[in-house]
Amino acid sequence: MRHTKTLAALALALMGSACSTIDKINSVGQAPEMTPIIDPRDRNGDRQITMPMPRHEVPVYRANSLWAAGARSFFKDQRATKIGDIVTVLISISDKAEVSNQTSRSRKGDEKADLTNLLGFEGGLAGQLLPGGYDPTAAISLGSDSSTEGQGSVNRKEKVELTLAAVVTQILPNGNMVIEGHQEVRVNFELRDLAVSGIVRPEDISATNEVKHTQMAEARISYGGRGQITDVQQPRYGQQIVDILFPF
Repeated sequence: MRHTKTLAALALALMGSACSTIDKINSVGQAPEMTPIIDPRDRNGDRQITMPMPRHEVPVYRANSLWAAGARSFFKDQRATKIGDIVTVLISISDKAEVSNQTSRSRKGDEKADLTNLLGFEGGLAGQLLPGGYDPTAAISLGSDSSTEGQGSVNRKEKVELTLAAVVTQILPNGNMVIEGHQEVRVNFELRDLAVSGIVRPEDISATNEVKHTQMAEARISYGGRGQITDVQQPRYGQQIVDILFPF
């Protein structure tokens, strides 16, 4: 049964790779196709996002006032505030991590005992059991020695600088906005795909209608590509299958 499942998985993988190979053969000499523009909510199957919310408070309105409750300026605010508005996301990631650990442990133990007198039996008993000779001053001698050493290090550095326009797809009960953006750029036969989504507070959006990725909660940022260069950088399908199935 186990081998049957393995063969079935291998067959499915080969069928998928064959279909992908046929698609690549049919697109030889053609640039990667861009995806059509659709409602961003359709990418997630119109899945609504729910988050812990504080108690809802009824706003207080004042009569005979030119100042609207919650307004940030006297004139119309151009910042994103409702579903369908666009906000610019500034992505500036510059991470660096260096970790180095070293552990050393050593233990040594010795135990010795002699048996010079045992009711006079030590001579005859030793002669019967140990014909080659017996030293009563070294009847028992035990020793142990152990040593452990470990060393590890991590050195990582990442830097990403991007700007992307996102659409407000949902307004949460506390006023926070769920945004999602998707951008594709094709250069020759290589297509770069950038996607971002997350939750932002209206007060974190600047006067120029921009928000930093560090001000986004539950941020999801993806930067990848499709095309000839990306294909060359990936192992072949057969090698990937062997890496998964080969146990050694």
